[in-house]
Amino acid sequence: MDQPTVLIVSDDAEFSGAVTGRWQAERDTPAFTIMRGDLCRGLNPETYDAAIVGPVRRSILPGVLKALDPAGKPVLLICQDDQTPRGVRERHPRVMVLRQHDGWLDALVLVLTESLRRCQALERAQYAEQAQAAQQQQATLGGYMLEMRHSLNNALTSILGNSELVLSESGLPAATRSQLETIR
Repeated sequence: MDQPTVLIVSDDAEFSGAVTGRWQAERDTPAFTIMRGDLCRGLNPETYDAAIVGPVRRSILPGVLKALDPAGKPVLLICQDDQTPRGVRERHPRVMVLRQHDGWLDALVLVLTESLRRCQALERAQYAEQAQAAQQQQATLGGYMLEMRHSLNNALTSILGNSELVLSESGLPAATRSQLETIR
């Protein structure tokens, strides 16, 4: 994950502008995708790394959260009233809820930055586990090949010794001697 992409779902253009404007003050700024709440049906989870849900019509909020839920990505809901968080937490326990109060933009940037870092760390850990499993398979194969090499060498030594013993005898036909030379 080089530069994370944050999806902002809001019907309020000022909200999106405030979030992106505040994030510009940070050292690491993600890419942003901004869309209205009624457009976020059937989202491709590969197109974003985290989502912020701002002011949307109350009637479409459940649909927005339902569309974001299957991706398993961090979702931060910004709400203005006290009733919304309770209902959201019951239906979508993975959604983080932040109330708009003094300093909410700073809290939003902090929470989402840490969530993105956690996702990146999990991605690196999964990659390391996959690499370790592949190395384990290669080590097992290498051990097997080493063990078989000794067994094969023992069998070949026996064949070589027997072919030299037969070659030391006199009176062998030329065709037989040629085949034994090839074996040796």
